[in-house]
Amino acid sequence: MSPEHDGPYRAQPDSVPWAAGITVVVLVASLGATAVYAFGAALAAVHPLLAVAVNLVAAAGVAPTAWRWRYTPVVRWVLAGAALGVLLGWLAVLIEEISG
Repeated sequence: MSPEHDGPYRAQPDSVPWAAGITVVVLVASLGATAVYAFGAALAAVHPLLAVAVNLVAAAGVAPTAWRWRYTPVVRWVLAGAALGVLLGWLAVLIEEISG
């Protein structure tokens, strides 16, 4: 598809606000990682497989919508932060479960 058919919300390569975008990514990632860690740790206390199952179902449910919104100018930064936060939260829960 050519850029003129991608819709009115597709950002042009020269108009990327990197400083603001990275700030959004860092803030959303830190909030997301905290939430995923807290929720994952609470579920892992009940049963580790429950934590894995609920997290995989939630990620699979959100993935199609996130994939469709990946080119929307502001939302793409939020999605990048959310994806990073989920990965960091999962990593923190995994490290805690292995070490403790």
